[in-house]
Amino acid sequence: MLNYFLKRLMGLVPTLLIVAVLVFLFVHMLPGDPARLAAGQEADDKTVAMVRAQLGLDQPLPKQFVSFFGHMLQGDFGTSIRSRRPVSTEIAERFGPTLMLTITSMVWSVIFGMGIGIVSAVYRNRWPDRLGMTLAVSGISFPAFALGMLLMQVFSVQLGWLPTVGAATWKHYILPSLTLGAAVAAVMARFTRASFVEVIQEDFVRTARAKGVNERGVILKHTLRNALIPVVTMMGLQFGFLLGGSIVVEAVFNWPGLGRLLVDSVQMRDYPVIQTLVLLFSLEFILINLVVDVLYGYINPTIRYK
Repeated sequence: MLNYFLKRLMGLVPTLLIVAVLVFLFVHMLPGDPARLAAGQEADDKTVAMVRAQLGLDQPLPKQFVSFFGHMLQGDFGTSIRSRRPVSTEIAERFGPTLMLTITSMVWSVIFGMGIGIVSAVYRNRWPDRLGMTLAVSGISFPAFALGMLLMQVFSVQLGWLPTVGAATWKHYILPSLTLGAAVAAVMARFTRASFVEVIQEDFVRTARAKGVNERGVILKHTLRNALIPVVTMMGLQFGFLLGGSIVVEAVFNWPGLGRLLVDSVQMRDYPVIQTLVLLFSLEFILINLVVDVLYGYINPTIRYK
């Protein structure tokens, strides 16, 4: 297991290098001139050229990439064109709210998603199963931005119970986390049900019932652990999705997180921030997949990596 873990860590380097090249090329293909946006629409051509030289955008693309990658290896991700602050500072200030929102959304979505999936599997083809899968399909089908605006209209505008924007108190987390976690809970419910239905028909489950083990023991002790492998896989992927893909929800609720920062950076063609954020999101997915693979060995001891 340790050798497998170290090999996967070593594999981060070429993966991130490829991602860095692709992101650098993609960012520089975006329409618009960052120097013009930084200097202002009223600036003359001489001022724009001066700003472009200060930002290093007058250099050939290969030289710009070598400079960016060299500084990145030293922990220097550059300076934001929009705020003139270090990119690492910008991201560090926004990472906390996004992480807390992701954890909050993931906790409730896993609890309710797995709960609905287990109940649907145990009572499959009966009314609890039909009700649970109807809720799951509805959660997947309903767009996040529409759900967010609906929740804001009901609980903020009409009832006045919850705030709409900001991240100052625990009340600010309720509506964004419900909006962000709805689709994840639906996916978890469907995957949990499918995995349980498959495992609950295995011979060892019938043997446990024949030995007189009560139904709760069969479900929690024998079925749950064996059904968790595909669920854990989806859980890890969904956590990475929430951490890096909450752009729409953060835009709807004006959440001071990484998603909102990425939207603002794209609008201002803030190349250093965009490149660093995409690399960060890629690193998050790689590390989360690695953690999920390692967890396999603890959930099912029969799995071995060679």
